[in-house]
Amino acid sequence: MRIMDFLLTKAITANLTSTNKKDIIEELLGLLIDAGAVEKRYKNKVLEVLLAREALGSTAIGQGIAIPHGKCDCVKKLVGCLGVSRAGINFDSLDGEPAFIFFLLIAPIDSAGPHLKALAKISRLLKDKFIRESLKSVKDEKSILLILQQEDSRLSKI
Repeated sequence: MRIMDFLLTKAITANLTSTNKKDIIEELLGLLIDAGAVEKRYKNKVLEVLLAREALGSTAIGQGIAIPHGKCDCVKKLVGCLGVSRAGINFDSLDGEPAFIFFLLIAPIDSAGPHLKALAKISRLLKDKFIRESLKSVKDEKSILLILQQEDSRLSKI
């Protein structure tokens, strides 16, 4: 599985503006709605799913990364978006540090395999400090896309 298999190119932003957990999740969800991956009428339902998952334990995994995710019957396949917050926000991270890089994933209810593979793929990608720092310092969405496409290409050869 490649990042670009589930990440929508129209759902990437280098300038998240929200300043708290709920708002950042809502802003990311807005990217998926604007990209046509989630119907607007399902916004509240998906937001509820994502916040319920967050209530079980923070999806901020440390090192400036958060991967809010959930399963919902309002998508037919795994979809994801990516946003970068220049300021960083408190996301109740395991290491107590602010999160800057946000991948949000929504999977169909019955798709354990792809959902888990996507989480593992993102974690593997972001283990690399150079990639994390590169994403945190991007100027625009094209730069994010270029970084991810290069890494997908590199990792698929390993």
